[in-house]
Amino acid sequence: MGNNAMAEMEDRWLSVGDICTYLGVSNDTVYRWIEKHDMPAHRVGRLWKFKKEQVDAWVEAGGAAEPFENNKKRKKGS
Repeated sequence: MGNNAMAEMEDRWLSVGDICTYLGVSNDTVYRWIEKHDMPAHRVGRLWKFKKEQVDAWVEAGGAAEPFENNKKRKKGS
């Protein structure tokens, strides 16, 4: 592959599975982030698609941060 083809692949639309692998989270987490945390996602037919750069910017801006209340649940068992 030439440099141009590699650049095009880098800019491709990613699936839910791709984003889950990239961020190390489950499908349920990604769907919850789309619904409740305005994760940048685009509907293509019945599928959600993502641009890596948009997701990176959203994560860096704190979009994936859980509210403090949710963190209390984790401490119960300790």
